[in-house]
Amino acid sequence: MAKVKNNNFLDTVHTVFSEARKQGALHLYAEDLELNGVTLTIDGKELVQFGSTGYLGLEQDPRLKEAAMAAIHHYGTQFPLSKSYVSHPLYEELETLVTKMYACPIVITKNSTLGHMGAIPAVVSDRDAIVLDHQVHWSVQAAAKQLKSRSVPIEMIRHNRLDLLEEKIKRLASKVEKIWFMADGIYSMFGDQVPMEALTELMQRYPSLHVYVDDVHGMSWKGPNGTGFIREQLGTLPDRVVLTGTLGKTFGAGGAVIACQDSELQQKIKTFGGPLTFSVQLEPATVGAAIASAKIHLSAEIYQLQQALQANIQYLYKLLMATDIPLVAHHQTPIFYIAAGMPIMGYELIRRMKEDGFYINIGIFPGVPIKQTGLRITVSRLHTKAQLKALVEALEYHYPLALTATGVTQNEVRSLFQMPLLKNTVKKEVNPDQVGLQVTVVNSICKVAPDLWNTTMGKRNVFDWQGMQFLEEVFSGNKRQEHNWSFQYVLITDSENVPVLVTFLSKALWKEDMLSPASVSERVELKRLGDPYLMTSQVVSMGCPFTEGAHYYLHHHHPKLMEAWKQCLRVVSQWSEEAACRMVVLRDFDTDTVYQEYLLQQGFVPIAMPESTTITLNVGETLQAYFERLSYRSRKHFRKDIVPFCEHFEVLVQERLDEKEQAIASALLEAVRKRNVGLNTFSFPEPLIPGMNAHPHWEFITLRLLPKYHEGDQGLLVGVMFAYKNQQHTYTPAFIGMDYAYTEAHQIYRQLLFQTIVRAHALGCRQIDFGLTAGFEKKKLGARIRAQLAFVQTKDNFIVDWLELMQQNTLL
Repeated sequence: MAKVKNNNFLDTVHTVFSEARKQGALHLYAEDLELNGVTLTIDGKELVQFGSTGYLGLEQDPRLKEAAMAAIHHYGTQFPLSKSYVSHPLYEELETLVTKMYACPIVITKNSTLGHMGAIPAVVSDRDAIVLDHQVHWSVQAAAKQLKSRSVPIEMIRHNRLDLLEEKIKRLASKVEKIWFMADGIYSMFGDQVPMEALTELMQRYPSLHVYVDDVHGMSWKGPNGTGFIREQLGTLPDRVVLTGTLGKTFGAGGAVIACQDSELQQKIKTFGGPLTFSVQLEPATVGAAIASAKIHLSAEIYQLQQALQANIQYLYKLLMATDIPLVAHHQTPIFYIAAGMPIMGYELIRRMKEDGFYINIGIFPGVPIKQTGLRITVSRLHTKAQLKALVEALEYHYPLALTATGVTQNEVRSLFQMPLLKNTVKKEVNPDQVGLQVTVVNSICKVAPDLWNTTMGKRNVFDWQGMQFLEEVFSGNKRQEHNWSFQYVLITDSENVPVLVTFLSKALWKEDMLSPASVSERVELKRLGDPYLMTSQVVSMGCPFTEGAHYYLHHHHPKLMEAWKQCLRVVSQWSEEAACRMVVLRDFDTDTVYQEYLLQQGFVPIAMPESTTITLNVGETLQAYFERLSYRSRKHFRKDIVPFCEHFEVLVQERLDEKEQAIASALLEAVRKRNVGLNTFSFPEPLIPGMNAHPHWEFITLRLLPKYHEGDQGLLVGVMFAYKNQQHTYTPAFIGMDYAYTEAHQIYRQLLFQTIVRAHALGCRQIDFGLTAGFEKKKLGARIRAQLAFVQTKDNFIVDWLELMQQNTLL
């Protein structure tokens, strides 16, 4: 199997967050000497803040502050003993009060994340399964993934799709004892809710269904004794529900709580709950503040506080509903998510609001899909009506200005969230002619002048004019959908008809795990035995799955280049919307591309592509001189692993293969494709090799194993390099076919690489495009390895997260 360097998801997140930090949306510092729960001073400017999750403002309550100070005075800043041995003097009182709040057994934990890490492995047995809501909090997902070492199956469903949950239950019920559905009560980004009534009905129908709910964002401002949204919905906690809440956020102190009716389960969590057993306990100050808050929660005052917050929620909602500001969810929670769409719109709106005196959190990838960036407004009981009104007035003023500044319309934003479109709006299209550009889009290379195409896009890979014509012919009119592709050619020129940006796009069916680690694709392929189109989707991409390299020509010094990029992305977006594609991929870019910031702002996430390899051949240099300039280790490799095996083969360069040879070559090519799941693509259409056979630019380097090295009296065809000659400049060994029964013993792969160099040199080519995989082997023969990026835009994150679960080796 060829080695492929796969994308690291954390690198992608780091790049996105770094851009957000650069835009002033993340990693800020408050500069206040005192905090009041309503304003923050950032960069020397006092701002009314709408980013806190202290919805009731209890973190500023004098009773909590005094209790925290008294606890420090009496017990010190910490109690450095494990809670498994001794709890400090305040703990028992807190546990008694919180137990009274929930009217069932509880466990106090250091925080919600550690609570999940301790509780979930204790709650879920090796005979159970887990189904995650796609948007359940990261801390729940991270805790669930711990169970991979115990082979507990984990599934994931799209957000709030209980119909999909029911399908999972039906499939899993005969295989496991309990099915644990894990969800949030109130979701932290959009502020929407778990459909508890429908979920309760499912629990009644399926006795194996158990529910684990993280209700930290429903805590205190909802429910009896402030015990949250879920308690308000359910009343007494059912036996098959485990509920987690927070003693931080709205509660005003710190820590978390786990509640359930099963006292035996409660003791199991408390007795040995991983970090709950071995981690340091809550500080005396935190417990003191939590006791003060719990007493408020057990009094009638909590309902007065809830009502005051609810009045602010309703007032803000009423103000927003009187405007065209696109509010994503309508659930009357303290979280209001305003749609922005692309990150550049979110950054612009955040910046404008900050300049006008308001701090608001941005919702950005991976917390939300990259095309569903938005403003996450949280409202507190402490906000005044005047502040809420001023917020809406500022949003109403700045939102259309931000749209204009970023060149989008509100209906374009709304369409990204599947929201109703505004009526009677006029879309102000930017006419390319007005900025001195002409945009030409055609659907066949035959509609493009060969000279224009070859002088801009030629000399690379297989996409000179003749190569594109070949691809159009081979990938059309086939029986299977994955073998039929559409193409668009984008030519953007200036008023003098000088090319500024030239590229080609394709629409093709991709396997969504194409760039995933081989271990993931191997498991997905097992699932595809019963459903060959599982986890596949139509993708609009720059270039096509057959080609690699920079699929674009750019006039780098042209003053209209960035405007040309903007027009190109409009073409890409329009085609992807018309074709209802879930994904757009722009490839392949150098890792230090100057366009990364721009593409990030336009909603494209960078991912690492497999490394590209090329060899440069000097004009007039002999083949011997080429190999002599390799490194000492490479020359040693050449003498040991290549030269001795040359005598094993008859090497032919063939312009044509007969029918028998074509059949063998096709089988060898398919054997390599199936084995190389690190770059998991579909099979090739039947017309591919006959099309190569009839094309003047394609040829075949064939290796026939001599009779003395196998059982037979004739040379055995064991290796084929399918190579394309691009304008006598670039030699492209596009694909390889090998017989794996002989590969290792006779070094077939290395021999084909060597013979490719020999052939390219004989043709006088200046470059070899050596492809994407096995960079280490090619480097030993003098290839230059180039790391590269693709920029991906998806409609949602579900596929990304689903594949992450596959990588964790936990799905059935």
